[in-house]
Amino acid sequence: MIHPRLYAWTRHITIRYRAQHRSTRSYSTPQQQSPPLVVQPRFNYAQLAEQMDVYVSSGQSRRYDPINPDAYRQLCTDRRALYQQLIDLRSQQNKLSKSLALAQKQRNKQQPSPSITDQRQHAQVLKQSIRSCEQQLDQVESQLLQQSLSLPNTIHPDAPANEPVLVKQVNGPPMSSSCLDHVALNDHLHFMDLEQASRVSGASFYYLQGMGALLELALVQYAMQKAVAHGFYPLMTPDLVRTSVVHACGFQPRRGESEQIYKIQQDDPKDKDGLSLVGTAEIALAGKCAQQVLPEASLPRRFVGFGHAFRREAGGRGQETRGLYRVHQFSKLELFVVSTPDQSDTLLHDLVALQEDIFSSLGLTYRVLDMPHHELGASAHRKFDIEAWLPGRQAWGEISSTSNCTDYQSRRLDIRYRPTHPEQHKENTLFCHTLNGTAMAVPRVLIALVESFQQPDGSVLIPAVLQPWLPGQPTVWTPSPPA
Repeated sequence: MIHPRLYAWTRHITIRYRAQHRSTRSYSTPQQQSPPLVVQPRFNYAQLAEQMDVYVSSGQSRRYDPINPDAYRQLCTDRRALYQQLIDLRSQQNKLSKSLALAQKQRNKQQPSPSITDQRQHAQVLKQSIRSCEQQLDQVESQLLQQSLSLPNTIHPDAPANEPVLVKQVNGPPMSSSCLDHVALNDHLHFMDLEQASRVSGASFYYLQGMGALLELALVQYAMQKAVAHGFYPLMTPDLVRTSVVHACGFQPRRGESEQIYKIQQDDPKDKDGLSLVGTAEIALAGKCAQQVLPEASLPRRFVGFGHAFRREAGGRGQETRGLYRVHQFSKLELFVVSTPDQSDTLLHDLVALQEDIFSSLGLTYRVLDMPHHELGASAHRKFDIEAWLPGRQAWGEISSTSNCTDYQSRRLDIRYRPTHPEQHKENTLFCHTLNGTAMAVPRVLIALVESFQQPDGSVLIPAVLQPWLPGQPTVWTPSPPA
């Protein structure tokens, strides 16, 4: 038998040990898995049917698969008829149940009356009719949901129809027409390794090394701090998300194009959703806001997220895919905003202004374009692109874009807000608007920097705003031997 004092002392030591090591054990125990995000999209089918001609025109302008407006409207008509039929049948069932209950109280206990027998038979017929009507309604609603999910967003009336419209052009330092491109510059600067990356990972992958690696970190840090100074909340986002979230954000191929998303093969056959690699941190940021009802006073909410973008589109030949210009994976800093509908137009221009601040302070020559209908993705209501002049290519190249997605994503991810004055609205909660924009897509900005600031002796000037993020590094990047 253990002595009481020895037992008490042993128990004291055990409790103290557990308290000291509780935090350590929490790291080693498996994290409890939350239930997967399952969002039921919310559409107003009657409203969509009324505006179907607008969506048909929008889809044609974006070069998406054609939409059959008559078929959609017929589904809406069938849904209303089946819904009314179901209400009538359930009303008959309720009345019959009450009548049958009353008849059973009054019937002869020895033998059911013919009336009760008939009513029971009628109840069975009603039950089968209700089940059949529910099944038909489910089928119609499933078709309506799938067709609604395939609809693109509407298009802003000021968006140009056919060609991009130049909004602004800002010129950096003068550049010679005989500039080397970044691939040729790499022969003596050695900031990337394309050959070994192609052997390790395949075509259109790369290593950044030496000053190239340091510049990536400096560009991300610089843009992140700019965004935070403008009120954006910083996040490090997951690169893998559920495929349903990818689709809810509007990433779907155009007519005749293949899907550009990398999907992960699942080991669990029960998981029908699966995971995909994100094409932009926008997807993970939108997912973070899913299934939330926000107070109107808290909007707009601004997020800046760092992640990696994965694109299957890289490939082909020529200048468009040379070096770092079009690759399968790259680091990207993304801006994401959740707002009320009356805020989103102004916020779109605010995002463009922040992007301009980042690129102008780097000293780049760039232009802002208001993009035409066929350049809009499924989710975009309006989009502005920023292109930098790439001297080595003697061409403009996209380095950033920003879009107002209105309620496209919020209806598919159930992101709503509660109005401060609900009495002024028909609904207690309303759908938010979402916006997104690129703060920093590293490879193309790196191309613009090395090509724009190259010197006749082969060196490259480092922009002054990046130097605080490159401690101990020279302000002039000189040729160096390979690692």
